[in-house]
Amino acid sequence: MRDTRESRLLLILLVAVAFALITVDIKGGEDSPLGPARHAAADVLGPVERGAASVVNPVANTVRAFRDTATNSGRTDQLARENTELRQKLASSDMAAGRTKQLDDLLRTAGAGGYTVKAAQVIAIGPAQGFSWTITIDAGSDDGLTRDMTVVNGQGLVGRVTTVAPTTATVLLASDPGFSAGTRLEGSGEIGFASGGGDSPMKVSLLNGKAQVKNGDRLVTFGSQSGRPFVPGVPVGKVVEVQANAGQLTKTVLVEPFVQFTRLDLVGVVVVPPRTDPRDAVLPPAPTPGQSQTPATSAQPSATAPAAPPAKPNGGN
Repeated sequence: MRDTRESRLLLILLVAVAFALITVDIKGGEDSPLGPARHAAADVLGPVERGAASVVNPVANTVRAFRDTATNSGRTDQLARENTELRQKLASSDMAAGRTKQLDDLLRTAGAGGYTVKAAQVIAIGPAQGFSWTITIDAGSDDGLTRDMTVVNGQGLVGRVTTVAPTTATVLLASDPGFSAGTRLEGSGEIGFASGGGDSPMKVSLLNGKAQVKNGDRLVTFGSQSGRPFVPGVPVGKVVEVQANAGQLTKTVLVEPFVQFTRLDLVGVVVVPPRTDPRDAVLPPAPTPGQSQTPATSAQPSATAPAAPPAKPNGGN
């Protein structure tokens, strides 16, 4: 059809009629006079629409499936990231809670013994200065540390300071074969000398060959002059074996340390020794028969255990 005045008028007329029919059909609802025509058109065009849909729908469904898969994949990745972040937060929270408990246990032990301690973090473990079992801590002379100070944690004796730098220090662990410390047996007070056993229990030689000792008995440090290198009363371990010593002047026992040397994290350096010997006060209550022993952390705290270090004690590096 050519674009003439008549054709334009005809187009306008057809559009007006179409709108009028639509209006009549909508207002009439099911009673619309156009209803029969609409139903007839549906009967004719319905099969055609279904046939076209059977061809088009698989393609549309495939496109929709790809779109939904991409959406679900993105959501899965997002959830995975959120779970990973949550696990990391929980891990960090658990670590913080674990270190808080270590600090509480350390201060409780220090309080029971009347020790003034400087808390420090283990930053390295391994051989140093020819020693087999050592750790490096993040505290040094700037924090008031000097050589031959006792090192403890919430369970008991960790070792002694051997080398001091301004911000770090090396600690010889009580498990080192070259380690030696005086000990005292709980209750009887029998004196002995303990040496490190590496991965094996410590070996303690009791000066009295006739000393009455049995498995489960516990030992603490005897102490040194002016608390160097060992303050008195620090829990050492429990007896796990009494060796035969027929005809010998001393009695040898094997002692399992309270401290787990391969899991050290937070320790305390005793910068001021106690005013009096705490003797067995730092040990936890003796377990009843059939009850496993608990570490020395159950000792009650004392107001004499400050968390911050005092002025630097006398003594050279």
